Amino acid sequence: MAHEFTVGGRIARPVAEVFEAVVDPKKLSGYFTTGGAQGRLEAGATVTWDFHDFPGAFPVEVLEVVRNEKIVLRWGASEPGATYQTTVTMTLADTGDGRTLVRIHEAGWSDTPAGEKAAFGNCEGWTGMLCAMKVFVEHGLNLREGFYK
Repeated sequence: MAHEFTVGGRIARPVAEVFEAVVDPKKLSGYFTTGGAQGRLEAGATVTWDFHDFPGAFPVEVLEVVRNEKIVLRWGASEPGATYQTTVTMTLADTGDGRTLVRIHEAGWSDTPAGEKAAFGNCEGWTGMLCAMKVFVEHGLNLREGFYK
């Protein structure tokens, strides 16, 4: 069985604001892509994300974007020596009380110990992203600044 995971959390802002915090490269660079993001997330685009903890810009293929609802991405598996890609699906839902529930699901990891280790690493990364996004969108603070460099 291939490895996959889902993480989620609630952000005390409307869906449209949370959606923009993900698709806008300037905003994404303000809390997640510590080395910067290039390109807006739009279906059919390939953008780059750079992280101080994993230097070198990563190409990210944008498969689908449904405004204020869903973003589907594909990128190279972080498993050492891997030549395959994983798929990331982010969903956003209005909780009815002014908050947004964000869920991030990543699937497609190899069914090997190395694939399992890489999946756990990305699970940690996406959880960190959600925490950093919450602090950034709700309070304007960059939780990751100086954390990795």
